[in-house]
Amino acid sequence: MKQMPRDKGFPSCGGSVWRWIIGAACVLGVLFAFLMRWPHEDLNGKSSSSPVSSTRAQASGPGSSTLERRSRTFHHDWPAEGASTAEEIVARKLAQFGKSRHKLVRAIAKHFTVDVPADVERFFAAVEAGNWDEIDAAHAALLEPRQGLNQPRSADLHQIWRAIQETWGIAREAHNWPAQTLLNYGDAVLGSLKPGMIYVGGTDPGCFIPTFLNETADGEQHITLTQNALADGTYLDYLNFLYGDRMQTLTHEDSERASQAYLADAQTRLQHDQQFPNEPKQLRPGEDVHMTDGRVEVSGQVAVMAINERLFQMLMDKNPDASFAMEESYPFRSVYSNAVPLGPIMELRADDSQNAWSADRAAQSVEYWSATAQQLLADPNASDNSDPRKAYSKMICAQAGLLLDHNYPSEAEQAFRMATDLCPSSPEAVFRYVSLLADQKRFADAIPVVERAVQADAENQQLHDLLNQVRSLK
Repeated sequence: MKQMPRDKGFPSCGGSVWRWIIGAACVLGVLFAFLMRWPHEDLNGKSSSSPVSSTRAQASGPGSSTLERRSRTFHHDWPAEGASTAEEIVARKLAQFGKSRHKLVRAIAKHFTVDVPADVERFFAAVEAGNWDEIDAAHAALLEPRQGLNQPRSADLHQIWRAIQETWGIAREAHNWPAQTLLNYGDAVLGSLKPGMIYVGGTDPGCFIPTFLNETADGEQHITLTQNALADGTYLDYLNFLYGDRMQTLTHEDSERASQAYLADAQTRLQHDQQFPNEPKQLRPGEDVHMTDGRVEVSGQVAVMAINERLFQMLMDKNPDASFAMEESYPFRSVYSNAVPLGPIMELRADDSQNAWSADRAAQSVEYWSATAQQLLADPNASDNSDPRKAYSKMICAQAGLLLDHNYPSEAEQAFRMATDLCPSSPEAVFRYVSLLADQKRFADAIPVVERAVQADAENQQLHDLLNQVRSLK
């Protein structure tokens, strides 16, 4: 069996990974193809960003009292009003983070006996100086020159690449987001974490912003990682270097076992689909699996994320006493059974009686997002397509999926509606909302959702196609 090539580039936290939707009954078949063709404009590396309001809003999500609720272990150091502006705070923290990662890169290079090129030194000097144009240009000089590739230009950079890419991603978020909005977003995520919790980010904002503020704040510093790069051996080396003394990390042998297990499973499902063409397909949409010279070969983001999911399960098994929280870019359905809302993110492996699912808990999640959405919608400076709106819309979609998985379709529908209110043209929010409505054969209700999306993004042909399909179903 042939193992898929590793993506050494770390497109960032997530890559263009959102090609998934809950598969529904046959009435959704005509919709499904459109969703699977949609390459989600990733908040991890390919999108630009913009604003949100800094006003506090009351929220009643599980265990929270405001959007900016903080845990006892997260102590922000935003100065008293008038002492420093939000822009000054972010600039100071960026220089601090750049200095820290510069030192880390040198330590990793020494450990793995690789050189630190002069261009890398120039990149970190630009970060510490805080000039975004110089940062971006210095980062571009480190990339593979072929257009569209967000990968290091040479193999020598692979071992230190994650620290570089992480720093560039954070600098980009700091440049693109309004400073106070960025601080509020990170505060909302980090403030939801329980003491000792391991945080798993998915999207670029959900990964980079909490990592940035976590490592430049007073108080406990949480372990932070991404769900999307676990299948890359150099990322596992990076995690071990950073956190090997704080948790049981994954090994290259674990990676190989996860890959081989996935390949064996994919081969079995491929054979089923070939032998029983009239039965429901077992290969997932977007899962590219085929046989070449008697060997199974797989490629594509769906396969990569399936391996990442297996590895994440291994990581949790290796740390049975640790608590985990996730902001997802791609749903790991295997963790949903014991997952519950935790402010804007979700707590995993929450199996005690206090965390049991109930109608009240589902309602609290909706109330939390209602308060958050009201705050965001009230900001006159934030457009429908701004990065903060996109980021929060994505978070709401993730919790809506969790609600749906736990059989709270009414609450999930309310959440999807809020996600489309925040970002009407978000393909993910629109397709998932339409999927839920179509599953209930409520095509008349689905049409206005898609019409609004088309109005917000008239050049998106996939939205036009979806609208035609929904109208034909009606």
